[in-house]
Amino acid sequence: MQGLKEMFGGAILAEQATADATPTIWVAASQIREVMLHLKADYPMLYDIFGIDERQRDHRVGQPDADFTVVYHLMSLTPVAEIRIKVATLGESPSVPSISSIWPNANWYERETWDMFGISFDQHPNLYRILLPPTWEGHALRKDHPARATEMEPFSMDEAKLVEEQEALRFRPEEWGMEADKDGTEYMFLNLGPNHPSVHGVFRIALQLDGEVVVDAVPDIGYHHRGAEKMGERQSWPSYMPYTDRIDYLGGVMNNFAYCLSVERMAGIEVPDRAKVIRIMLAELFRVSSHLVFYGTFAQDVGQMSPVFYMFADRERLFGIIEAITGGRMHPAWFRIGGVAADLPKGWDTMVREFIDSMPARLDHYEKMAMQNSILKRRTVDIGKYTSQEAIDWGVTGPNLRATGVEWDLRKERPYGGYDQFEFEVPIAQNGDCYDRAVVRVEEIRQSLKIIRQCLENMPEGEYKSDHKLTSPPPKERTMKDIETLIHHFLNSSWGPVMPAQEACVPIEATKGLNSYHLVSDGGTTSYRTRIRTPSFAHLQQIPLISRGLMIPDLIAIIASIDFVMADVDR
Repeated sequence: MQGLKEMFGGAILAEQATADATPTIWVAASQIREVMLHLKADYPMLYDIFGIDERQRDHRVGQPDADFTVVYHLMSLTPVAEIRIKVATLGESPSVPSISSIWPNANWYERETWDMFGISFDQHPNLYRILLPPTWEGHALRKDHPARATEMEPFSMDEAKLVEEQEALRFRPEEWGMEADKDGTEYMFLNLGPNHPSVHGVFRIALQLDGEVVVDAVPDIGYHHRGAEKMGERQSWPSYMPYTDRIDYLGGVMNNFAYCLSVERMAGIEVPDRAKVIRIMLAELFRVSSHLVFYGTFAQDVGQMSPVFYMFADRERLFGIIEAITGGRMHPAWFRIGGVAADLPKGWDTMVREFIDSMPARLDHYEKMAMQNSILKRRTVDIGKYTSQEAIDWGVTGPNLRATGVEWDLRKERPYGGYDQFEFEVPIAQNGDCYDRAVVRVEEIRQSLKIIRQCLENMPEGEYKSDHKLTSPPPKERTMKDIETLIHHFLNSSWGPVMPAQEACVPIEATKGLNSYHLVSDGGTTSYRTRIRTPSFAHLQQIPLISRGLMIPDLIAIIASIDFVMADVDR
């Protein structure tokens, strides 16, 4: 703070204390580009940009007057450090300078902030809607926009409206700086998706082609947008838990994990040791599950049909364990604020042991079947390469970053939730291509099995949930013993606990990269602002960079190797 004040003087408006202890500094909009250029040397990764509608917020002591706030979250990998920069804006149509020329991944984040809040970014190259349809009226995350369909007129689609919507989706190359022909070469434009088996969901890429060579590629997202952040601002703190499962829907409780850590940081809740280890075990089981889906579909997308059947069979065995413990399979919504929903059932250890004992031999078999397959190698080695610096510039995290040789895993670099008690290695590769992205994930399965074994052999005794007054809900068995706990249970379940007026963001190493929930409480039973930062959103931005000059089949391999789900992108 002092160094920034000395360099930028009056442009540094205030410093804000937050529950997560991340340095949070308010900067004048006119100087944001200069401040960001200065900070990039120490914080080379732009982790996130998002907006906040401040107009209905009561608790803003020490913060500059604002109708809308733009929040910039920067990160340093070595040493691990974060800084949050905020810009206050006034009026119905605010604007701030774009930083997309400083960080390329700012492009989509700024578009999303404009789409949802109507905050313009001066000198942005293509500022138009990214998640909502082009014909959408208003900005959905403003507080005056309805949060439920029942608050709006019933939706209808007559013939004229259908024609209007379809015409709005027409791809116009000139709007993206593309030319129909150049130097005697006539280009072809092709829609890949949004309904195509290789794009892993409703995802569209508009391709500019010279024959089968990709001249340019324009990712088009938003077809899976469900308003998860808006829903986070209408649900009570505990009742939002099931919604988180639907973000990275292959990550299961991993979504609960990030959300719980941010809420617990605001509330000052200390999670018992047994609950910590249970959480880690379930999170790593879901990491294995997610990577098995990647492994099978990656091989399938480059033409190998058998592996996906073997790997999905293992995933089914794993879901049997998860169902026995949580009662659910893909979306158990089993974590709770302060711990987990219930203690481990009898026989859990036998099921877990049988699974982790059998998996190494099966992974050895898959290695011969898939990773050593010469056709798979020819389809993926040296395809879709990027460097470590390019990965950091684009906000790439997780296995996709480690595939470039960066040995960086948040579970090791800044352990959270009890990971400091576990021994495991951080797999890396060197080439940053499609093949190496798969190599890293395959080895991560083995490392997750190693962590799960440590959970199995060192599961501590004790409570599975904190007894903090804001833990929600309190342990069920206590509600049958005293009326006070039953009342507490009823109020927390119906209205939700009242969280202190604070904000916090605790990133985790999720299945696909860094995931976090930036939560703002205004001292109520619901979140004032819920911001979900997902790894897949950042990763898809990079597709044009790593696909130009390659063939369409190479693009299919690239898409498979990124490992994303569209709910993680669109939310």
